[in-house]
Amino acid sequence: MLNKILVSEVRVNILKLLLMNPKRGFHIRAIVRQVGAEINAVRRELDNLFDINLVTRRQSSNKIFYQIETTHPFYSDLLSLVTKEDGIGAEIINKQKHLGIVEYAVLSLAFLRGRKSTALDVDLFVVGNVNLDVLKNIVMEEEAKMNREINYSVMTLDEFMSRKRTNDPFIYRVLTQSRTMLIGDDEKFCAVV
Repeated sequence: MLNKILVSEVRVNILKLLLMNPKRGFHIRAIVRQVGAEINAVRRELDNLFDINLVTRRQSSNKIFYQIETTHPFYSDLLSLVTKEDGIGAEIINKQKHLGIVEYAVLSLAFLRGRKSTALDVDLFVVGNVNLDVLKNIVMEEEAKMNREINYSVMTLDEFMSRKRTNDPFIYRVLTQSRTMLIGDDEKFCAVV
């Protein structure tokens, strides 16, 4: 199935658009404008994605709207991949050297799916000796692009490990939420040592 998903640049750009806007349907002309491709190429790629049930179509008056199918088995995996190439995930990965010593950086999949954050939600969790000014600038730039708030939390590795060993409720919540790892190993992140 992957060979049918990641074949062309047009398809990748369509997936980026739809994955980063999971609650929004797009008319074909809007997709053409957003991805900068010819309408026939966009149509062909949307048909391919529809054929494997990765996008849905719905008709409203005389227009057809396309939307990502969030129940597709590859949805979360594709969302994780796209996030590491675009948006805040890419910025964290690309600016890792400027951030200091980052052991783990984790994004909440619920946040990536478009969930509105509450004070209890952690969208981005970073562990290490982090340059907070650099991180704050990355977050502020992405908040402006996305037009939504990003809740983030930072801890040293020692504090994280200590709170993990004591079954701290905040850490338990972070460890049990669906996530995509930007930096670090997921098994070591979850392991109690």
